[in-house]
Amino acid sequence: MATTPEGKVKDLIKAILKTKGIYYAMPIGTGYGNSGVPDFLCCVNGRFVGIEAKANGGKTTALQDKNLREIQQSGGVSFIIDEHNVAALPGFLALITKEK
Repeated sequence: MATTPEGKVKDLIKAILKTKGIYYAMPIGTGYGNSGVPDFLCCVNGRFVGIEAKANGGKTTALQDKNLREIQQSGGVSFIIDEHNVAALPGFLALITKEK
């Protein structure tokens, strides 16, 4: 059960991804991993998707922005999802699904 506002957004994102049958992983930032990696790494219709969760007006860091930009430059899709736009996530994912 989520205890933080960002945790609640992550729970909503997880529920949407599960409902849509979308594969996702949530990497945990450690000293051995890459810093700034989005909260969710997904495969949607063969496309790589990175989703960064934020809440309460939280802003992405410069390193998160760099990772999100590099995903796009590599042909993937990236989103920043918060409590204000999480309801639009199914529509965003539907657009990716219709691309192929």
